[in-house]
Amino acid sequence: MDEMIGKKEVERYDRQIRIFGVEGQEKLKKSKVAVVGVGGLGSPVAYYLAAAGVGELLLIDCQTPELSNLNRQILHWEEDLEKNPKPISAKWKLERFNSDIKISTFTGILNVKNIEEVLKDIDVIVDCLDNFETRYLLDEFAHKKGIPLVHGAVEGLYGQVTTVIPGETKGLRDLFPTPPRKKENFPILGATAGVIGAIQVAEVIKLITGYGAPLANKLLIVDLMHNSFEVVDLEG
Repeated sequence: MDEMIGKKEVERYDRQIRIFGVEGQEKLKKSKVAVVGVGGLGSPVAYYLAAAGVGELLLIDCQTPELSNLNRQILHWEEDLEKNPKPISAKWKLERFNSDIKISTFTGILNVKNIEEVLKDIDVIVDCLDNFETRYLLDEFAHKKGIPLVHGAVEGLYGQVTTVIPGETKGLRDLFPTPPRKKENFPILGATAGVIGAIQVAEVIKLITGYGAPLANKLLIVDLMHNSFEVVDLEG
């Protein structure tokens, strides 16, 4: 067995090593994943990526938690309200949850001037945002650098996920040429963010380990109101 995974890690990740093997776990440990947006989607995404043993997480957000966030943003607690920026708030918990991984943070807004520096050496980008302006920026950067991008979005009891693989799939701007108008306050059930975030994590893990088929050229639409999961083929 490769010494990269120690006995403690073999025990900790035993149940998933049974799925994709020690080699897959080593790939996770070597990887660096950016979670862009550490709110409703970013919280479960960061939590489960940390649980899976992704070697380094980069948490990106510009906001500080508010009381109305706490129904869904499970990495932020009452003690963080109006105090700790979301990346710092999340980092503190995740380091205590899994001390074997590295948590990096960027507190600010991604833009054309800083994105190359902030996202250098990233293996997978996870879109946990609530606006298409920054999503398009991520999409353009991902295609420029050849980095997979896992998109997720939620509202109410509805959500969607697709995985963009440069050179293989359409980009977000191709799929959503006319972005919906951004709502300052929209309804959201915390469990919806949990479901969509967990699916995004599964996509990341499949991309890194090579185990399973990602949602490439496919859009998964989740309707928890009516318990419906639909996969739309985007290749047509």
